[in-house]
Amino acid sequence: MTNNVVVITGGSRGIGRAAALAAAKRGWRVVIGYATNKKAADEVVATIEASNGKALAVKCDVGEERDILALFKAADGFGTLGALVNNAGIVGQTARVEDLTADRINHMLRVNVTGSFLCAREAVKRMSTKHGGKGGVIVNISSVAATLGSANTYVDYAASKGAIDTFTTGLSNEVAAEGIRVVGIRPGLIDTDIHASGGEPDRHHRLAKTVPMQRVGTADEIANAIVWLLSDEASYVAGMTMNVSGGR
Repeated sequence: MTNNVVVITGGSRGIGRAAALAAAKRGWRVVIGYATNKKAADEVVATIEASNGKALAVKCDVGEERDILALFKAADGFGTLGALVNNAGIVGQTARVEDLTADRINHMLRVNVTGSFLCAREAVKRMSTKHGGKGGVIVNISSVAATLGSANTYVDYAASKGAIDTFTTGLSNEVAAEGIRVVGIRPGLIDTDIHASGGEPDRHHRLAKTVPMQRVGTADEIANAIVWLLSDEASYVAGMTMNVSGGR
């Protein structure tokens, strides 16, 4: 895998950071997309390089098409694209549906859904055997919110992740015969700072008792699932979205 590149959006913190470190340990060259936190992204790169890995941080707000194009252009100069992890996503402040605005909903869908579509578009152009590529893997990060609905919290976020589940199925059927496996992961309550973005920094710990395993998960546990799906060990896995949620 010396020259194989994986692009990980939202790779500077949380699940994205853990996935970047795990992928680098397995020999991937890692291109880390980050929206605003350059310091955190540079720290991930430094950690990878300190272990003789190869990494590159590129500023990329996946809500902006021009940023996505720049991200993949940078990846082109870093090696042969072999994988994409569509991880970048946002949540809004906790709210009921009757209190949502069109601007909030549109922003949520632009980042969480359109951004994933456009990143996948660029990956397919490079990896599909139809376009002269060598194949590859796309991992879409969804959420158990897609099946639970997140009532009274952020139904718009849950709906955006439901769209990602359908996207995973449809894209997989399009490109499976072109050497690309498309798969998804639905994380459950994970110990990251995403809930702080919704105004409830302790939400995952508060709801831990609703998880059959009686605990929240870690970013590393999601990263382990991601790198397995990227590996040849998962060579016959396509078109499905796997729950990594402690049974929730």
